[in-house]
Amino acid sequence: MNRRKFISDTGKYSFGGLFFHNFPFIKVNQIKVSVKQLTQGPNHHFFGYIGQSLTIPWSKNGDRILCLSAPFHDHLAGKGEPANVNIIYTNEKIGNSFKIEKVDESQGWNHQQGTMFYWNPHSPQDQFFFNDRDSRSGVVKTVLFDLSKGRRIKTYKYGNKSFGNSGVSPKGKYFLAINYARMARLRPVTGYRDSYDWSEDIAAPKEDGIAIIDIDTGEKKILLSFKQMAEGLDRNGFDAKGRNLFINHTLWSRDGKWIYFFVRAGWKSDKDGREGLNAACSVKVDGTQFFAGHRHIGGHPEWANGTEIIGSYDNKQIVYDIITRKIKRTIGSNEIFPQPGGDVSLSPNSEWLVNGYNDKAGTNFYSLMNLKTGNWVNTPSFNTGVYKKDLRIDPAPRWNHDNNEILVSGLDENGIRQLFVISVKY
Repeated sequence: MNRRKFISDTGKYSFGGLFFHNFPFIKVNQIKVSVKQLTQGPNHHFFGYIGQSLTIPWSKNGDRILCLSAPFHDHLAGKGEPANVNIIYTNEKIGNSFKIEKVDESQGWNHQQGTMFYWNPHSPQDQFFFNDRDSRSGVVKTVLFDLSKGRRIKTYKYGNKSFGNSGVSPKGKYFLAINYARMARLRPVTGYRDSYDWSEDIAAPKEDGIAIIDIDTGEKKILLSFKQMAEGLDRNGFDAKGRNLFINHTLWSRDGKWIYFFVRAGWKSDKDGREGLNAACSVKVDGTQFFAGHRHIGGHPEWANGTEIIGSYDNKQIVYDIITRKIKRTIGSNEIFPQPGGDVSLSPNSEWLVNGYNDKAGTNFYSLMNLKTGNWVNTPSFNTGVYKKDLRIDPAPRWNHDNNEILVSGLDENGIRQLFVISVKY
């Protein structure tokens, strides 16, 4: 059965359109998919692209969803342009809209990655992390907010070094932090514009890189420095010497034992004709077993279980092992995952894989596969608009704790960015 023909023949598919609260079910191989809109204008609402490594927007009980909102999505946020930090109450409605409450605001954010929201694994119903930026100094910091107290209960700030949360361990205890000011300079779409970058004149500083921070004590240490990364990449034949290195993403394994990340250079700073550097690396959480330069796995890779990574290779959705450094198997087919290099997210119970991808016309699609049965379905399309240059918003899907809902974003009929939930029944 041709997937496009099936959906369009039902009369329930709109290329570039959106489907709202009363969207009828699509059913393929006993999988039913429906869509509901969570947020309304006039502000734009979003979460951020992160959907990997068990990053779940819902609180543990499922009745609260984190989101940002801002009056614009046509330029990078800078100094004096905070976003609202909000809670969506999924069990409460005001008219046809879900209740949404502003609890704080942040100047440490962008449209692509949001503010790196994470619920605290030690208190997953009430406490969450987000990044912020000092309004005077421009130094990036991370805060821990407690809804039961209605305030920030902890701030993680380290002098003039702009470290912000880049991933909380699914097991708790630690979060990773990277320099979002450096990213704003070297790849603006993923950084926080107008932030203070103390490392501007240093290509591979030994006091910058991936930091690991103890949630309870706030103690910070450099897990792996840019200097160590450059040396490791040079040893393995990569062109890293003297280059301005940066990291966009740090991904925790599901068991909290490993970190997977890309070391990059050449997006903005290198003007000597050298090719861009984009090297996949991994390191154990204690700083040992650093490996620089895995086989490149495309898209935004996701952790499977153990030491396995889900991504794309040779236009296939594949599973790669960071220890054996081999591709272990293929998932699905090109009919199921026509763009395997999209944003993939594995459900908490490891039974479902969703791939979000878009076309040049600004339309997002999601392919959803049950890994136990092989059954799959395509969701309706979502209009997201076309973004260029340093402004980018990826179609990241994010699961809930119950493995039956996925949070995504799209434009409503007025061209305002809003949040939607794809519900899955099987």
